[in-house]
Amino acid sequence: MLRFVEEILLLLLRDDDGKLIHVPERTLDRTIAGAVLMDLAMENRIDTDLEKLMLIDSTPVGDGLLDPTLAHIAAQREESDARFWVEHTAARAEGIREEAFARLVDHGILERHDDRHLWVFRSRRYPVVDGTAEREVKLRIMGVLFSDEIPSPRDVVIICLADACGIFGELLSKVELEQAAARIEQVRKLDLIGQAMTQAIRDIEMWLASSTVSRFVL
Repeated sequence: MLRFVEEILLLLLRDDDGKLIHVPERTLDRTIAGAVLMDLAMENRIDTDLEKLMLIDSTPVGDGLLDPTLAHIAAQREESDARFWVEHTAARAEGIREEAFARLVDHGILERHDDRHLWVFRSRRYPVVDGTAEREVKLRIMGVLFSDEIPSPRDVVIICLADACGIFGELLSKVELEQAAARIEQVRKLDLIGQAMTQAIRDIEMWLASSTVSRFVL
């Protein structure tokens, strides 16, 4: 079973060229952080309520994508809320992302291509070799959005992550997105870590918007 970071990266890769759909870096970093925390919750290492994120079990999971964050949480003397840990983990998001891509390559799901010109590295892309995992994630999402069935915890998480990235516009047609909007909002409210992650992203977007307006006013 793939980790949530790996699943969301598969959704973000364009099928035609293996490059990431454009998502603001700050948004992507916090989505990755939320994915790590959600996996730790699924592994019964942490829990959350409206005020704090709590350590349940400090035993390492044995997974390099998750254990560094778990160690940081275990080392924190005072409990903090989920939003604090979203921001804290987002600072390491680039390394987490690269490790997740490396694992997807090792699993034979992706290939890694470094595009160079005159021996100078330009960009990196990850064409899909085996699309089974990506299709399975998309089918899970569609099965929840267009039915009244109670979603599984894993389905709630991946929908929260996809919504945080703003990629439903890529996955759904305009009509489908309008039909699914209320359901997405309903599912998103089921996960406290997802709410903290989304709020952190929205706060940054509002800050950037206000900063831009202030520059024009001045």
